[in-house]
Amino acid sequence: MKNHTTRRTFLRQSAALTSGSLLLPTVLTSCSNWKGANDRIVVGHIGVGSRGTDELMNYFLPLPEALNIAVCDVFRERRETVAQKINAFYKENNFTREDCKTYLEMDELLARPDIDAVHITTPDHWHVPAAIRAARAGKHIMLAKPLGLSYPQNILLANELKTHGLKFHYGTQQRTLEHIRMAKEMIQGGAIGEIHRVEVWAPGKNDVPNPPLAEEPVPDGFDYDRWSGPAPLRPYCAARVTNNGSWFNYDYSIGFLGGWGAHPLDILVWILREQVKGAYSCEGSGKFWEPGGLYNNILSWDLRLCYTTGLLVRFMSGDVANETILKNKKVKETNGTTFYGTKGYISVSRSAVESDIPELHVKLNSVPKQANGRVKGENNTMGRRFISIVRGKEPELCPLADAILSDTISHMGDMAIRTGRKVIWDPVLGEVQGDAEANQLYQRNFRAPYQV
Repeated sequence: MKNHTTRRTFLRQSAALTSGSLLLPTVLTSCSNWKGANDRIVVGHIGVGSRGTDELMNYFLPLPEALNIAVCDVFRERRETVAQKINAFYKENNFTREDCKTYLEMDELLARPDIDAVHITTPDHWHVPAAIRAARAGKHIMLAKPLGLSYPQNILLANELKTHGLKFHYGTQQRTLEHIRMAKEMIQGGAIGEIHRVEVWAPGKNDVPNPPLAEEPVPDGFDYDRWSGPAPLRPYCAARVTNNGSWFNYDYSIGFLGGWGAHPLDILVWILREQVKGAYSCEGSGKFWEPGGLYNNILSWDLRLCYTTGLLVRFMSGDVANETILKNKKVKETNGTTFYGTKGYISVSRSAVESDIPELHVKLNSVPKQANGRVKGENNTMGRRFISIVRGKEPELCPLADAILSDTISHMGDMAIRTGRKVIWDPVLGEVQGDAEANQLYQRNFRAPYQV
């Protein structure tokens, strides 16, 4: 990427942008509600592994307002299988349209003028580079979490979206849930008083062994160079290109600090944006996967953030939370966000909510529940909301500016643990104050020819 300004000038100019199991869809019972292709938002799907396929089949395919016509993936079998599923679904519902086309190269999909929006669910290291390419092609974007590996690229994406007047939808899912929306309104309305402290926790790893590093032949039908993309091109092994391989290797992500942390941290940002958009310090400790294997990211952490607004945040991995804050909790969720105010607390997660104020607890738990007492989710709300946003029927629900705020918290934790010292984030400069080593961790250089 050619840059005619200094990095610091670029970030100063851009800071205003950020301050502040596969289920097949229910077959439609009536085709009379399906509009013509010209009335629909035409969607292309980039990345159709397990998560991407699940979201396509549940979030998008059942929607009369969306037309799914293209899929891109570096695994030939994946893209061909998913295209067949899309074609079969439309045929079963007697909807005449051209067959879904498959692409190895995302730029070929993005070059299609008939595609309005893209749904990106690639491995983590491709999230922001793919989104930047999509924005430059004039496509609205629904992007899987976590966000990116390089703060300057996050800002570049923000600038591209603004330049092209595009909509963005971050796939953190939980903002569509009724009990969390109610909690937000209560907290922002002062129901638990002035918020002075928040606890956030998320899983640190999956219960899997750390596979050995071993070179293997690249299988037919898989483009490993494109899969690696902007990341370093390492010797191929099958374990590297799995979900766990991309989640727990530092070439591709910062682990569940960002990958799972994105969910409860997003709720912190959504509810307390004005209190967390400024400068803050971060310090704490963490543990890594045992050396010698493929996985080398942080898998356990205990971090403390102090904002200039006076807000204190403790961000933990699940193992730390189990030994501390969850010991006396009624509902021991694997992830969550607890807001402590001068009158009491509200604690929310994807499938549970509680408060020590009885009337609030009763109201928050009035939402539909499963047989096991967990809050019921909604099958395709995220896709439906994205299409509605693209059509201009509602404002952005999960904007990029919020995604950058929450993702940066995860990276601050990564920087604090890897450097072993307190780091202080300056949102105006878009960097850690006076710490070049820490800043280098949030400014990845990407491999040619996959730069943006």
